[in-house]
Amino acid sequence: MADSLTRRSPLEGFASRFAQLPDSAGVQEEPFVAMVDLWVDPVGPGAAAAAAVLGVDALPTTASTTATAPETTVIWFGPDEWLVTSTALEPEELESRLRDAVVEHGGAAVDVSAQRTTVRLRGEHARDVLAKGCSVDLHPTVFGPGAAVQTMLGQAAVVLMPLSDNGSDYRILVRSSFARYLAEWLVDGAEEFGVDW
Repeated sequence: MADSLTRRSPLEGFASRFAQLPDSAGVQEEPFVAMVDLWVDPVGPGAAAAAAVLGVDALPTTASTTATAPETTVIWFGPDEWLVTSTALEPEELESRLRDAVVEHGGAAVDVSAQRTTVRLRGEHARDVLAKGCSVDLHPTVFGPGAAVQTMLGQAAVVLMPLSDNGSDYRILVRSSFARYLAEWLVDGAEEFGVDW
């Protein structure tokens, strides 16, 4: 009988701890999101081909921004680099489609799905939790939907994306090796909002 590999989240076992947090600062993992690093000339035909594959008008070319399509987000990482995430496609398929679109134009696409996991922080105190360990100005007037920054949260390097206009919903991408640390940090930061004074 052949051995088979079972895919496991770096935050396996945290669901019960997250479930105990208050709704005003709720945490939930979004495991197994496909992630592909994409490199291509942003003004060349490869960028247009990649955008067409992803269903976005164009790859974002402004620092700290995203482009989105249903179940896909393209995050600006550098002048010719993006992180593409998808909840609809398997990592291998996303990588293959992007590679086919850009390789003849000198671009590259590499599956990096195992590098990170995704955490969602929601509730009226979500911004308060993040403010405890993040130096980014989180006010919704300057950090709203369509933005994405690489920053430190506590002692973990993350990609932080606001999903709401009022600072109550964030997606956090964290390296798998720091996922448990960040989960503990978020639980600690959120617990106070469930205390009645």
